[in-house]
Amino acid sequence: MTTPLTIACVQVNADGNVERNIENAVSLVRQAADAGAELIGLPENVALMAASEEERLDKAYAPKDHPALIAFAAVAKEKGIWLQAGSVAALRPDGNLANHAFFFGPDGETVADYEKIHMFDVDLPDGSVYRESKMFHPGDQAVLAPTPWGPLGMTVCYDLRFPQFYRDLAQAGARLLTVPAAFTKVTGDAHWELLLRARAVENGCFVFAPCQTGHHPGNRRTCGHSLIIDPWGVVLADGGTDVGFITATVDMDEVDRVRGIIPSLTHDRAYKPPVGEQRDAAE
Repeated sequence: MTTPLTIACVQVNADGNVERNIENAVSLVRQAADAGAELIGLPENVALMAASEEERLDKAYAPKDHPALIAFAAVAKEKGIWLQAGSVAALRPDGNLANHAFFFGPDGETVADYEKIHMFDVDLPDGSVYRESKMFHPGDQAVLAPTPWGPLGMTVCYDLRFPQFYRDLAQAGARLLTVPAAFTKVTGDAHWELLLRARAVENGCFVFAPCQTGHHPGNRRTCGHSLIIDPWGVVLADGGTDVGFITATVDMDEVDRVRGIIPSLTHDRAYKPPVGEQRDAAE
């Protein structure tokens, strides 16, 4: 295992202009690589924050033809970096869309492709309504990607609210967890850092979470604050709310040290499901 490792999260404010979004993301990847980053992450929906479902479908491609994936593979090879390319809406062979998170190696080849499993179907306090399942076909396969620093568990945005998913990845070998996101302003301000730090602590993993920031078409707002967090839950870098990138140099031996202090990943026990009925507190 190679240590230390310099990780970067790129933070963007994507809109409906796919070509411009790709150019902006690639430029920031180059800057992060020039700053010494070896493993770089991009946010969810990095190539398009669509104003409508119709626009998203109209601007979708099969993965092999997607201009963002072609550009991200090329810049990974150009800079000799490992690039977790956020996520893009890409067409499946059956014609449905999936929220694909691709991971490219320093040769520009695809190392892994994860389809987001958990769909964001919620009604928020500010009146915003999201029905991700109306547009995207959910994935059904958890993915570990090999890296020189150990396996990388691939997740996307709303996956963050399902702790068992991350535990399964960690118990299968993940030492790094990535969470590319377009977390809403409302939920992000309340829960983003809290949940990310919890996933790091629960699993003794480094977590890096690149997020969209600012205002987007369709009256959507995202929270920013891309984060890099160590296995003890310490925030090593915070992207604030500006477009740009953050970096942190980490010692991957910290994973073993923390897991040695609190070996909870090896302490799971089987138990019977809850019994009894919920009772009114007044009874």
